Amino acid sequence: MGIRLPTKILRRSLSKGANNDVPKGHFTVYVGETQFKKKFVVPLSYLNHSSFQDLLSRAEEEFGFDHPMGGLTIPCNEDMFIDLTCRLNGL
Repeated sequence: MGIRLPTKILRRSLSKGANNDVPKGHFTVYVGETQFKKKFVVPLSYLNHSSFQDLLSRAEEEFGFDHPMGGLTIPCNEDMFIDLTCRLNGL
């Protein structure tokens, strides 16, 4: 028996002037393979999943721990990230 996450848990910031509040139990990541990355707010529970940990390993390999954006940046296609997070929500 597990906890069911709401299906709308993944959110994307639509503009730089959007509300920057991150809800308790969530963190911000920047996703994209180009200079222009999208900001997503995801639940901390994603950190427990091996597929999300694989993305974090890729980020570490590419950026190390000192990235100029100042946040956690994941170098993958936005559609792939959304697909992964949708599957994680289904668990």
